[in-house]
Amino acid sequence: MSNDTNTPPDDAPIVDINDQIAQRLDNLAAWRGEGTDPYGAIFPDRTLSVDAKALYNEDDPEAEPSVTVAGRIVLFRVMGKAVFAQLRDGAGLIQVYAQKNVLGDELFAAFKRLDFGDIVGVTGGVFKTRTGEITAKVQSYTLLSKALRPLPAKHEGLVDVEQRYRQRYLDLIGNDEAAAVFRKRIDIVREVRSFLEDRGYLEVETPMLQVVAGGAAARPFETYYNALSCPMFMRIAPELYLKRLLVGGFEKVFELNRNFRNEGLDRRHNPEFTMLELYEAYGDCRTMMELVEALITTVAQNVNGSLQVRLNEETTLDFTPPFRRVAYRDLVCERMGNDWYDVSGAERLGRAQALDLEVDAGMSDVAVTHEIYEKVIEHELIQPTFVTRLPRHLVPLAKTCDDDDTLVDVYELEINGLEISPGYSELNDPVEQRKRFQEQIDTADGNPEVSKIIDEDFLTALEHGMPPAGGLGLGIDRLVMLLTAAESIRDVILFPHLRPKK
Repeated sequence: MSNDTNTPPDDAPIVDINDQIAQRLDNLAAWRGEGTDPYGAIFPDRTLSVDAKALYNEDDPEAEPSVTVAGRIVLFRVMGKAVFAQLRDGAGLIQVYAQKNVLGDELFAAFKRLDFGDIVGVTGGVFKTRTGEITAKVQSYTLLSKALRPLPAKHEGLVDVEQRYRQRYLDLIGNDEAAAVFRKRIDIVREVRSFLEDRGYLEVETPMLQVVAGGAAARPFETYYNALSCPMFMRIAPELYLKRLLVGGFEKVFELNRNFRNEGLDRRHNPEFTMLELYEAYGDCRTMMELVEALITTVAQNVNGSLQVRLNEETTLDFTPPFRRVAYRDLVCERMGNDWYDVSGAERLGRAQALDLEVDAGMSDVAVTHEIYEKVIEHELIQPTFVTRLPRHLVPLAKTCDDDDTLVDVYELEINGLEISPGYSELNDPVEQRKRFQEQIDTADGNPEVSKIIDEDFLTALEHGMPPAGGLGLGIDRLVMLLTAAESIRDVILFPHLRPKK
């Protein structure tokens, strides 16, 4: 912005918002009294601000090519017989300059009545001000939408973090950094799709309303389907339907989907979230590790132009491949002692309690160990790390390891203390799969995250023969957090869930 335009001075008197709305309603009435419908015009033949400014010719500054631009007024300053304003459109900002001797008394007086936040269209020649800002000289204008509520002050923005989430539209109008994050999110999703399509994956869609909430251990949202007179669940994962497609001969499939889990809200969790889930026939866990590593490094390089992301003064993530690979057991022993798996259950329980973890004698050794992994070890894995060979009871949909049937052939990709992606050598033995489902139900002990219903249709599909396959999930919201250095998942979801206002 040039020196010709400024925000209101910091010492300007504060006007009550109701008074401002009343004044804007008076202005609205004035427009209508002059025969103008402030919401009735269209403005299809406009030029984006960035393209309009590009038309200015440094070699022929007197040419002043005519442009037609439209946008929201985000700065507005009256200077006697002239007005400088700044319009924001989807591509950026452009300054406009209205003069009384060009518009005439009546049109100039009406232009001065425009408010901060109004959306207007302008036609005029492009020139450069003395301070070097390319500007559109207003020869004609149209009020396209009258704003009845004022925007947050430019120099303050939305200082209330919760208001930023509740009124994201205001955050996007006044916060260039927030808008940039969501534009980058769009780029990330586009790159993910492109990466997979280039490798022959087919994008598919599977049901979001399901009779059985399967594919993960999580508490579902429940609803009721009146037409069929039956309860239904919002999906917690699309896994079991995507595997049906493997049975049907779709050998490489992916879905960018919305999942729903009736669980907590915090800076890393939102009950409605976006996941990439994919399956490849004749692949395995190692196929998936190679794929997700290549996907993340490609997306990071193409979107950020670098494989390093600076999160804060202390931490810079490095996505340079290959990512570290380490067995779950080795991480536990590194943290809890090489004798962890040799000592008694009572000794393990005591060591876990010494870390202030909520464990008790009623928990299995596997559960105590996993509590340490989730609450202590996982948060210490900052650089990209594939954690492999997890206990079988944690992952009922994966094949066991060839050399140890108490472990499953899976990975969890951890970055900055977050699980970003799980991947499996998928279990395709229908008899073993039924057994695993039943084991999960038998040991649920009232856990609402474990479905008490076996998906018989899925097992029927497996009984027709599913090829060996690798599969993975990738949390898109969490990936965006990492690549934009966002501290909270709410900063990368346009409309995150919040407790309703009373």
